[in-house]
Order: sequence, then structure tokens, then C-alpha cells
Amino acid sequence: MMQDKQTALVTGANRGIGYELVKQLASMGFQVIMTSRDSKKGSEAAQKLTESGLDVLFVVMDVTDPESIRRAAMTVTNNVGRLDVLISNAGVYLDENVKLLHMDPAILERTMSTNFFGVYHVMHSFIPLMEKQKYGRIINVSSEYGAMNALSYEGAGAYKISKLAMNALTRMAAAEVRGEIKIYAVDPGWVSSDMGGPSAPRTPERAAELILQSAMIGSEGPRSGFYRDGKAIDW
Repeated sequence: MMQDKQTALVTGANRGIGYELVKQLASMGFQVIMTSRDSKKGSEAAQKLTESGLDVLFVVMDVTDPESIRRAAMTVTNNVGRLDVLISNAGVYLDENVKLLHMDPAILERTMSTNFFGVYHVMHSFIPLMEKQKYGRIINVSSEYGAMNALSYEGAGAYKISKLAMNALTRMAAAEVRGEIKIYAVDPGWVSSDMGGPSAPRTPERAAELILQSAMIGSEGPRSGFYRDGKAIDW
């Protein structure tokens, strides 16, 4: 059933940057679909926001499971009927400073499963909703580690490769979509979260603000791009 209210979906949203993205989007008047693979934590996080008067729905979705993503897309299609903003925030950092060629290959496989294939399958399943209305903003949360020049020094190899591939996916997907659909990669910086650690200088609140600047780009904006600190940079 179609509705007039704009709708956004955020993956990995029960904590950290994802939770703050949901909170800020809902405060801006969006109906927000919060997704998480953990049904208990996701439901509790969504309930906390709805109790404060925000329009938030929770849908279970594991980005490493294409069938889980397909089911979530069907739920959104059948129960909401539209999607205006899609933010792929779910991600992992599993390297622990192990050199790429010496690490257990399973670490690279698990990292790619979440950070690259997860983003691909989410876009593949949800873009049809945007194509139907010929409008959408897709934000893939990236990192400066995904830049080509970051590959010149060792460390975080699995994470770097996954974000480099995700950046390439962002650009290639943007070249294929039609209508008023734009796809961006955004580096939120070093954020104080479970992934970034307590020493990181940037808060999840500020990171979410920077990510949402790209989500709000108007029709005059480019079809794709890489953004850091709210500014477009060469990628």
C-alpha cells in the first residue's frame, strides 16, 4: 500500500552510527525501517525510539544471508510500499592487524560477505522499489581505507579490500540505474563505536549528520560520488 510519507531503511541499525541514523531520519519526518540480524536487540532499540514518538519499524535482516534480505524486501514492499532512502551501514572489521597473506582466509571471506556482498544483495533487493517510483538515495557507508592509496601500506587488508570493492560497486551501480536515483559512498571518519573504539574523536551523532548530508542531495547533485567530512573528494 503506497503512502505519501517518505521512508528510509538503515542496515545494522540497533546500535552506534546505525541507531543514530534511524533517530535523526525519524526526527526529520521519515518513517524509518530499522534492520538488524539480532531480533531481540533490534526490537528493543526500535521500541526505545517509538516510545519517544518517532515513526520506526523493525525488520529482521541479516546482510550475510541473501534469503533474509529477500524476505525483508518483501516485507517492506507489502507493508510499506515505497523506499526513498537506503543506507547500508552494517559492517565488520575483523583483521586485528593480521597481515593479509598470513590471516585465516575465513576472515577475508567473512569480511567480504558483510561489507561487499551484503551491500550488493541489499541494493539488488531494494532498488526495484526505487525504480518503481523513479526516485531514491542510496548511501553505502565506506572508509578512507577503501581508497586506492590506502593499499600502499600493510594492515587491515581484508577491511580495505572489502571497502575498495564496495566503492567500485557504488560507482558501477550508479551507472546502471535510471530516473532520479543517486548512489553515494560516504566515509564517516573515525567514530567512537564498537568498531572504532572509545578513543575515536567523532561521535556517532556527528557521523550520522555527515552521512545524511549525502542522503539529502537534490536533483542537481551528481549521480554518484565519494564523500568525506561532508565534501565530495576524488575517488
